[in-house]
Amino acid sequence: MEQISWTEMRHGTQADYEFLGTKFTNHVRATLVDNLFTMMRVLEGPTLGYQCDRLSHSLQSATRAYRNDETPDMVVGALFHDIGDVFAPENHSQAAAAILAPYVDEETTWVVRHHGIFQGYYYFHHFGNDREARDRYQSSPYYDRCVDFCASYDQNCFDPAYPAMNLEEFRPLATEVFSRSPQMGLAGA
Repeated sequence: MEQISWTEMRHGTQADYEFLGTKFTNHVRATLVDNLFTMMRVLEGPTLGYQCDRLSHSLQSATRAYRNDETPDMVVGALFHDIGDVFAPENHSQAAAAILAPYVDEETTWVVRHHGIFQGYYYFHHFGNDREARDRYQSSPYYDRCVDFCASYDQNCFDPAYPAMNLEEFRPLATEVFSRSPQMGLAGA
């Protein structure tokens, strides 16, 4: 079979869906890291008032995590923590976590999912908001980890002089992480 014969899903057979599933899975697995790196390159460009662009910020974050001997999951989480900026600016943390969740550990998923509110510690009060909003998550076993992530790999990653690794240097690590069998059901973790 080269192609299914129907134009409405209700006419599909098990054989059709097995065929389509294999085609889709093989294609997605072969192109996932390339597609994610393409999305990361969209972060390159305007600095939007910062001293570096969002790609440089992400590379600094991942480089700091890598040089601090973090796990592959956390390094990849640091690299992609703001990837949601390009397609989900209002909930970028959750979007990034949804991309990572099937491939990384629960801790990394939780940290990336919540980093936006934890990062608010550094600036929410300037807008009359509660800089301690993160404290509603104090009962989480990952609370301290997220505080540390923001302190070590986010709030301090806006330095244009920082000697960050380039995106391609992270390809082997990203390939390792995204080559894992997806863990279904973790997206809501």
